[in-house]
Amino acid sequence: MGTPRLAVRDLGRSLAFYRRVLGLEVVQDLGDAVVLTGGLSLQTLESWAALLGRPAAEVAFGGAAGELSFTAEDFDAVLKALESVPDLELVHPPLERRWGQRAVRLYDPDRHLLEVAEPLAQVCRRFRDSGLSEEGVARRMAVTVEFVRQQLEAR
Repeated sequence: MGTPRLAVRDLGRSLAFYRRVLGLEVVQDLGDAVVLTGGLSLQTLESWAALLGRPAAEVAFGGAAGELSFTAEDFDAVLKALESVPDLELVHPPLERRWGQRAVRLYDPDRHLLEVAEPLAQVCRRFRDSGLSEEGVARRMAVTVEFVRQQLEAR
């Protein structure tokens, strides 16, 4: 399987963003591209355009046809990190989805659409710890009891 690769206008700026917000680190530095923990690759716009054999001006940023989705064990820490990002553009503020998972959508410095959400196992634990039975968690999240049990057993 492959890994997602994003063209970026300023590799240093994008790298700082992904480090600060998501805690990703460089696994491999290729000069005009870096591979981050989790498999995400960032590549300079110029080298990306050269690979495509097209002018950099033809590379479009800011589409909303897809997103990169991340989970964060410490969702509150991510929200705090977002507060320190200058000129951050949120697609929507943090919200709780109907099944109880908290999430936020935002743009990175090149307007790639990102979602950061808490893991479903954490949602199950949060509901269980609030006093719901496994069956109650399943009803609250609109999932099966087996799914809830699997999530509660996951670490």
